[in-house]
Amino acid sequence: MSFSFATTSPRFAHLQRETSESSIDLSLNLDGTGESDIQTSVPFFDHLLTAFAKHSLTDLTVRARGDIEIDVHHTVEDVGILLGQAIKQALGDKSGISRYGDALVPLDEALVQAVVDISGRPYLVHQGEPAGFEFHLIGGHFTGSMVRHVFEAIAFNGGLTVHVTVQGGRDPHHIAEAEFKAFARAFRQAKALDPLVSGVPSTKGAL
Repeated sequence: MSFSFATTSPRFAHLQRETSESSIDLSLNLDGTGESDIQTSVPFFDHLLTAFAKHSLTDLTVRARGDIEIDVHHTVEDVGILLGQAIKQALGDKSGISRYGDALVPLDEALVQAVVDISGRPYLVHQGEPAGFEFHLIGGHFTGSMVRHVFEAIAFNGGLTVHVTVQGGRDPHHIAEAEFKAFARAFRQAKALDPLVSGVPSTKGAL
């Protein structure tokens, strides 16, 4: 496994990841407008990442190839890992950020709350998906269990504390999309630069 990193500004990151299971090139700009160009070869995952970019106001480009003839798991997980690492790199020392974000997002019958703390301490609390959701094939190819797995990869590689709570929902597509949109909105608040914040928003002096 190999990694390469290049940064052109404190809020931008470009990363590549090569393994025997996947090849990924990813770039993001935390101060973007939500533009995205996503090609992971997993259509529903493309849809979720596009929603994340749009609603977090993060410009995101992803090119991923993987052994999807075996399962989408490797490709999806590796993109989540790289996305978390890119977020961590782009945030830099986290000086001036709001740090916390909270969002409650509906999608028709689905309702999801997400809370994000850019804490430097990876943690995920993920709950409320209806029984059987993890086994459902959304779009015939994306297993519901991958939603939690992607959040784990992002949180643990990005140094984020993330709470995602599904408060209601019936349609698996709606639930998964609402989860990503809620996470995006909460992350948008947390990453935002706050003119009232001086330095790093922590009594420790570091995040």
